[in-house]
Amino acid sequence: MHSTVQNLINIDNDIKSSLKKLQIEKIPKIIAVSKTFNIDKIFPLIDYGHIHYGENKVQEAMDKWTAVKEKNQNIKLHMIGKLQTNKVKFAVKLFDYIHSVDSEKLAKKISEEQKKVGRNIKIFIQVNLGNEIQKSGTHEDQIKDLVSYCSHMNLNVIGLMCIPPLNNDPLPFFEQMRELNKYFNFEELSMGMSSDYIIAASNLATYVRIGSSIFGQRS
Repeated sequence: MHSTVQNLINIDNDIKSSLKKLQIEKIPKIIAVSKTFNIDKIFPLIDYGHIHYGENKVQEAMDKWTAVKEKNQNIKLHMIGKLQTNKVKFAVKLFDYIHSVDSEKLAKKISEEQKKVGRNIKIFIQVNLGNEIQKSGTHEDQIKDLVSYCSHMNLNVIGLMCIPPLNNDPLPFFEQMRELNKYFNFEELSMGMSSDYIIAASNLATYVRIGSSIFGQRS
């Protein structure tokens, strides 16, 4: 068995074991964050049957995934990085999920471009809970307005997404996200990475975004 497949199985088992103790029944889907890794490194997971993959650059994703997705219709591609409006027309043709909607300008562009190609992308609103200047995401007090605008634009918003501040305990941020998601009655919640996916899953994340723990460290 390839090491990436074994890593994925181990992570899945860790999550299930932790959630069983907490009597949480909903198991999050694992997004294998394949950014910067070439497709040859990803093929063992595809062959194993894993379908969720995350990229953060549109051009890299197009180069890697266009032909692969044509052959394998089951693969679901997640845009997890900052999406520039000038790349939206390419993104909506390739990605099935966008996790980083954080402005009305971006929401409007996605709405316009997906109509042209007849697609209905699943959308997460990215929330900047730490109010970090260098990080994308809408502030907590602006979520309601953005959710309302997305609804007006007929976007399929399925949940919230966050990246907690680096070197901070993620628990209070995940707890806050859990409550915000509940307030908006969203079905899905995108949070948790290699260092904190168990804590995220314990706070009802339905998608965890895991890269280095599956593929190894990036060069």
